Amino acid sequence: MAVNINKGTALSNLSLTPLIDIVFLLLIFFLVATRFAEEERELDIQLPDASEAQPLTTKPREMFINIDEQGRYFVTGKFLTLKELHPVLEAAYVNNPGRASVVIRADRKCDWEYVVAAMNACKKAKIRDYRVTTRESSA
Repeated sequence: MAVNINKGTALSNLSLTPLIDIVFLLLIFFLVATRFAEEERELDIQLPDASEAQPLTTKPREMFINIDEQGRYFVTGKFLTLKELHPVLEAAYVNNPGRASVVIRADRKCDWEYVVAAMNACKKAKIRDYRVTTRESSA
């Protein structure tokens, strides 16, 4: 014997329009709130001095050290000696303490000692996140 179950009509009359309206309102709210948070950081104000203040850290930007075939160091398109490279790396560490990142790109024909010297300069500047890049082999 078959049993008939009366499911009712409550679900058939359910309208999704108010739910969609609420979702759009929440989306607009979060977009506007995010924009205000960005504008607060962009205001041109003079901040007071404090002896224990820490610099405002931003998202870490990778610094690229390019080494050509002759072992010359290039950072942001400028030729640097190994002695000039160290203060640049220290500045990167000071701007992002503990979060500075360095990518070392060396020519395949350059001597490995130049790459090791760049890695050593990173260590002296207290930068822990450094890596040597290669390109994917086509064979």
